[in-house]
Amino acid sequence: MVEKMKKYSFLIYYKTYNEFLETIRQAGVVHIVEKQNGIPDDATDLRSRLTVADSLKNTILTLQRRLANKKDVTLKPLDPSVDGMQILARYEDLKTKEEQLNAQKQTLQKEIAQMTVWGNFEPEIIEKLQESGHHVKFYACRDREFQAEWTDKFDVVEVARINALIYFVTVTPAECTEEPDAEKMKISDRSLNQLQELLNENQIQIREIESQIDLLAVEQLENLLETQRQLTGNIDLDKVHLQTEKKAEEKLMLLEGWVPEKRESELICALETQDVYYLSKIPDRDDHSVPILLKNNWFARLFEPIGELYDFPNYHELDLTPFFAPFYMLFFGLCLGDAGYGLLLLFAGLFAKRKVKPSMKPIMTLVAVLGAATFVCGTIGGTLFGISLVDVQWQWLDTFKKFMLDSNQLFNLALILGGVQIIFGMFVKAFGTIRRYGFIYSLEIWGWLILFLGGGGLYFATEKTLLAPNMARYLCYIILGIAGIFIFILNDPKRNPLINIGAGLWNTYNMVTGVLGDLLSYIRLFALGICGGVMGFVFNDLAIQLSGNIPVVSQVVMLIILLVGHLLNLFMSGLGAFVHPMRLTFVEFYKNAGFEGGGKKYKPFKKIEN
Repeated sequence: MVEKMKKYSFLIYYKTYNEFLETIRQAGVVHIVEKQNGIPDDATDLRSRLTVADSLKNTILTLQRRLANKKDVTLKPLDPSVDGMQILARYEDLKTKEEQLNAQKQTLQKEIAQMTVWGNFEPEIIEKLQESGHHVKFYACRDREFQAEWTDKFDVVEVARINALIYFVTVTPAECTEEPDAEKMKISDRSLNQLQELLNENQIQIREIESQIDLLAVEQLENLLETQRQLTGNIDLDKVHLQTEKKAEEKLMLLEGWVPEKRESELICALETQDVYYLSKIPDRDDHSVPILLKNNWFARLFEPIGELYDFPNYHELDLTPFFAPFYMLFFGLCLGDAGYGLLLLFAGLFAKRKVKPSMKPIMTLVAVLGAATFVCGTIGGTLFGISLVDVQWQWLDTFKKFMLDSNQLFNLALILGGVQIIFGMFVKAFGTIRRYGFIYSLEIWGWLILFLGGGGLYFATEKTLLAPNMARYLCYIILGIAGIFIFILNDPKRNPLINIGAGLWNTYNMVTGVLGDLLSYIRLFALGICGGVMGFVFNDLAIQLSGNIPVVSQVVMLIILLVGHLLNLFMSGLGAFVHPMRLTFVEFYKNAGFEGGGKKYKPFKKIEN
């Protein structure tokens, strides 16, 4: 559900404005209304701080990644006397030196690769030959292009043959201007030994720089984090100043913000110490700038990150997270469709939950929940690590086989679940419309629900001979009549009935084609589950066929194939099981539930804690 909000307007004397801002920042409940779009050109201080903040963020992430690869590292405690900006400058200086050394390393490696073919010789020898009146030049050409007369004409010395290329040297008198028709090679003015020594020295310097960066990470990371917190606070304060309107010749400051109704008392208590005039009001029905703060039970809260991947609801509509969460869990289980994979996810999620940082614990809980759903759905589908449980002759399993479904039943189940979610989405849309606009505006939706549910129920009752033919015919007329009035006459109370009939015909075309397409989309639940099971079976068969008959070796080969194959299948099937239920949620369900979106997350102006 979406938390109720109130809009507060504050009027403050300019001399006490900074004190007021510090008060509401300490309270940490006010989401500032954004009136200034973007950053003005004259806000140079803010732009500078944003640039530094971005650099600081990247530096901290880099240092944290470096430390993540090291064991038994204890960070040095925070030292308030340390200037974090000086640490940042030192780090950037080290990175600049490291980049220069890496560039030098690439140049040296390239020169070494070029000189290796010519061997190790001192460049002074070439200089002495040139001083004596001889030119020494280096060439390369394809072996089929090499001409035999070059040997005597240019005093050719063949050095090497590599990949159909001939590398050779010519020694000619100074007065000779003619050259062989081959590619002239450029060589280094340093010998191979000299280049290798320079490369070794370069690598020592790089390792020294890396050691200094690692040491800086251990000793200064906490100081950099504190600097980041302070800088972020200053940036937030600058942004608040941008959203402030100056009144009465800049003597009064006007600021507006949103506060959750349940936290109003915290704000009012904080304002008692301030000389400030303020008033509050509830949001207008047309106000879509209200920030969104979601409040759900523990189960639905696990699925909030999935909903955020698409969009936040706007303030005036229902939060669909509690409504799609059970469906998403079930659809994930059907798409992955293997009880063995479900157990792996369940235990992996529970184990990782104990190891990860607090912010990641809900994600690991979600993994465990989805794993449990996969285990149940995989058991119903009769698949365990690619093994068809229906065909396995395990006596203890016979009791459960009657609950397992074959492929035809799984196909029908996918369509039934799709129909249930679509109808459920229409109910959500109907109640959401009643909540926002009143019952009369939801009549068209109820007309379609009466048509679908009444028609479906009547068909079922007729097939089971629960109704006499005459009674079924009269009920059919009643259902069609009521649904027709709602769909074609009362679809919009504000419009002319004739216009409503035309709009109803167009909406009927869209509804019929749309619902049919939406329903067929749910076949993917069946298809993905079958594909994952088939791939698991294929890897099992490969492991048996390719393992051979050599004792011990065969078992090792089989184990490797099974491990690699099932991990690959788990990754690919898990990716599909994550994405496709999301697609069904955001397209089919959201559309039929009337989701509008466009909300912005509630982000209060508050002091950043450690």
